[in-house]
Amino acid sequence: MKKTKILAVTIFTAIIGLVAIAADHIDAPATQGTSADITDFYAFQGEDTNNLVFVANIQGLLSPTATASASFDENVMIEFNIDTNDDKIEDLVIQAIPRDGKMYFFGPSAPASPGLNSFVNVMATKSEVAITPYGSNAIIANQNGMKFFAGPRDDPFFMDFAQYGAILAGNATGFNNPGADTFAGSNVLSIVVEVPKSSIGGSGSINTWVEAKTKQ
Repeated sequence: MKKTKILAVTIFTAIIGLVAIAADHIDAPATQGTSADITDFYAFQGEDTNNLVFVANIQGLLSPTATASASFDENVMIEFNIDTNDDKIEDLVIQAIPRDGKMYFFGPSAPASPGLNSFVNVMATKSEVAITPYGSNAIIANQNGMKFFAGPRDDPFFMDFAQYGAILAGNATGFNNPGADTFAGSNVLSIVVEVPKSSIGGSGSINTWVEAKTKQ
């Protein structure tokens, strides 16, 4: 089996109920502006309630002019981790790796070894989708009972950073309704996987998190 060693550089965790969200903007200076910088992780029940959807947004704060030239780093793998027995160790992974204008997916499958170091599981179920260019209609692949997307999207996360700063400084007691969206007009690169519940633990609760891992 061909193995490529991958080293984790950043981790964000969330626990699935029906919807789970983990967000992180700006405060990862070592990876900011690269495909290793995860801004958000979303996990929610699909329109088909038999499915779950995982969304990893990376390389945030892209202006419209910068988005056209933004690309996924081929030395960075995004790994969706799924813990099915609540021991906080991944039992299944879905690995996403960009190559030559496509995003390749491996899994869901058991990891070669849990933890920060990973190997690409080339023996797992393989799927792919063409990366959607900026300004184009979404390209969605339906393969192996799953759906996939990769490409630029408007940043969906809403945060009023100015008001947040005022609260921290003691100049305000709470957020305004609706407040000002700091991220309005900025974009991210998104990786989306929709997978049947039956392939990742059925109807029980799971823990899930996403990692960006760089090739070593």
